[in-house]
Amino acid sequence: MAVGGMIGGGIFSTLGVVIQVAGEWAAASFFIGGLIAWCSGHSYAELTVRRGEPGGSYGFLRDIGQVSLARYLMWVLIAGYTLTVAVYGFTFGAYAANAFGAPGWVAHACALGAIAILAGVNLMGATQATIMELVAVWAKLVILLGLAGLGLWHWAPEDLVLQRGDPIGPLGALAGVGVVFMAYEGFQLLSYDYDEMKDPPRTIRRAMSLAIIATAVTYILVAIGATMLAGAPEIVAKEEVALAEAGRAALGSFGFYAVSVAAAFSTASAINATVFATARLAGSAAQDSELPALFGRTNARNVPWAGVLVISGVAMVLAVIGGIAQLVEGASFVFLGVFALVNVLAWRARIRMRWLSGAGAVLSILAAFALVAHVTGWV
Repeated sequence: MAVGGMIGGGIFSTLGVVIQVAGEWAAASFFIGGLIAWCSGHSYAELTVRRGEPGGSYGFLRDIGQVSLARYLMWVLIAGYTLTVAVYGFTFGAYAANAFGAPGWVAHACALGAIAILAGVNLMGATQATIMELVAVWAKLVILLGLAGLGLWHWAPEDLVLQRGDPIGPLGALAGVGVVFMAYEGFQLLSYDYDEMKDPPRTIRRAMSLAIIATAVTYILVAIGATMLAGAPEIVAKEEVALAEAGRAALGSFGFYAVSVAAAFSTASAINATVFATARLAGSAAQDSELPALFGRTNARNVPWAGVLVISGVAMVLAVIGGIAQLVEGASFVFLGVFALVNVLAWRARIRMRWLSGAGAVLSILAAFALVAHVTGWV
């Protein structure tokens, strides 16, 4: 679930966006983002193990008596997760329509269909959702790492430059972190599923750390390899379907369709993982009377059906009316703020190796400022 939640739409949705901002420093943006996520994952895992039950950032705040702040944060989290589901739906539709050379309305129809179908999968229960996740994660990892390997074999570092003669400076890497950070949203979903793990304390610590490392390595390799294959200008020009063009450059039509299939698997698994965990988080908050009782209602399979339908429905609207850059930037800003907060809470709680939490808080805040600076045109 953690890898699916991160890689799901991450690299497919954000590669063109981050290269447009960071240029040849895009891989560095993914590295710094991975570092922030790793520090934050340590904080999430330690705080979750300490409380011994699900809850995530919402639960952490309630534990220290900040009930009102927890209530506001819950709505922020739901908004952030809904934005990410919209990004994944948008990306699914873009790749599907591009694969068949279909017009824009087909992309919207595919986005709506994907979110609706995955909502249905979630309503069937945890077993079906998890089985789908296993299949989708392995399929996309094989294709993405294969694409990265071909690009590294090709080795053309000059193709990483977005504008020849006008390279982007190192500060572009930090701005890129702010833009791309939603690609690392997902690992914290495990903190909402704590009760469904075998040996939860050991599992959550290992799963968060290993999932973030695996995801960061994959992103860095793909950011370098895929860009070398297609060239930074082409990746930016086709930002909504950037990796499909890299696949075409590597293996012609076969590569194009293979990556398009991987994108479909990837974004579908991300929708699945995000809706799965977010609906349960909202259901937990409803039981605490922090959200309307509607979110706590479950079906015969103990699935919080109202949360699944509300989150999916709003995401469907956003996927149709939003642009990829705006959706990505909005989600990135939300999660940088949330992760900064969790790192501060972990620092104050004096968890083991709390210096990681301090580093995560500082880096999250810097990246959030960099994103604001980029959006407002300061950099």
